Amino acid sequence: MTEHTITVVRLDGPAAALAEDAFRLIYAEAFAEPPYHETDDDVRAAFRRFGEQTRRPGFRAALARTGTGEPVGMAYGHPVPPDTDWWDRLTEPVDAATRREDGRRTFGLMELAVRAPWRGRGTGRRLHDALLDGITSERVMLNVHTDNGPALAAYRSWGYRTVGEAYPRPEADRHAVMLLP
Repeated sequence: MTEHTITVVRLDGPAAALAEDAFRLIYAEAFAEPPYHETDDDVRAAFRRFGEQTRRPGFRAALARTGTGEPVGMAYGHPVPPDTDWWDRLTEPVDAATRREDGRRTFGLMELAVRAPWRGRGTGRRLHDALLDGITSERVMLNVHTDNGPALAAYRSWGYRTVGEAYPRPEADRHAVMLLP
């Protein structure tokens, strides 16, 4: 294996929790960039959520590493619970049929990121596909910053469609809410 070989492995919640340092490194580096500008405090908050998320039923993750073991990309998510408030955060309401959640219908892709030196090599798509391989949900939902043109373009090319805009957390910028059937 060489430094240029990138492998992607899928992890369950306990395995992802054990690899938290790799996820944190990727997250901190990728989301420090514009348009996110995440700070150390933002990263700490995200990884308080990460610890909780790894314990959710159906949590899964994908982690990409070089041949020497360096973390280069990650993705993770879990089924959206029936009592989610995700739909309540939209700036314009969507119909009841779209909002309906039962804990199995929608897989929420919480994060997908690739460190800058490894972008443009198909790693994001490989992470996405590894994460979703074998899920039984009828759709996938994600939020992406409305100013992240490359990510929006990638998701659209993968079949996602925008269903609205939201503020995922009170302090967050506006995000596009996208669905993949």
